[in-house]
Amino acid sequence: MAVFVALGAFLMTLVGGWTAQRVTDRRHLVLGLAGGLMLGVVGLDLLPEALEAAGGPVFGVPAALLLFVAGFLVAHLVERLLAGRHAAHGADEHAHGRVPQVGLTAAAAMVGHSVMDGVAIGAAFQVGGGMGAAVALAVVAHDFADGFNTYTITSLYGNARRKALAMLFADAAAPVVGAASTLLFTIPEQLLGGYLGFFGGALLYLAAAEILPEAHHDHPARSTLLCTVAGAAFIWLVVGVAG
Repeated sequence: MAVFVALGAFLMTLVGGWTAQRVTDRRHLVLGLAGGLMLGVVGLDLLPEALEAAGGPVFGVPAALLLFVAGFLVAHLVERLLAGRHAAHGADEHAHGRVPQVGLTAAAAMVGHSVMDGVAIGAAFQVGGGMGAAVALAVVAHDFADGFNTYTITSLYGNARRKALAMLFADAAAPVVGAASTLLFTIPEQLLGGYLGFFGGALLYLAAAEILPEAHHDHPARSTLLCTVAGAAFIWLVVGVAG
């Protein structure tokens, strides 16, 4: 049952990626929406789960929040190191210092998150049918945002369309792999919570430092801001319905 539900997440992810690539003539709106979706996923989905699962405080601060900050700083450090290496080799920094490896790394992190989504579905169904249905609803609904964001991030950093599509298909398949893996083993809750906190920090960095500034760079329009608010509100709706 868990693997069957994960196939729904597979299809929803592909729909999200297809939507992102079909509206390239409204790129600023796509990026604004992606930024809102990423903000909503981090603040309303990932971080609450991480705080619940990652264990107690470390020197007075919840472990999930420490890892959240660490994820943000690591994402910033990796981007700066890659950009500096890119420039040192005489590459053209036409995309405001962006390098394709950053986009691929971020997309790979999205794939890892989707694997964890599948694991969450499988573990929830092991607890009971009602719990499994609730978790599955949340995962399938927000996998539209995952597909949308995976394709958008990969493309934004200058990667070829075929690479963006490859990462999209990997992200779509990831929940199925994660759900199937629960037939063999389970991931400790504390480790899973720590991963979610770290990934949330990295994702927030990309949204705040890259996606949203790019969305407003050429088109500082009110409609772009509305798309960002709509993206965050959509995730709020998904979390509320699932809860």
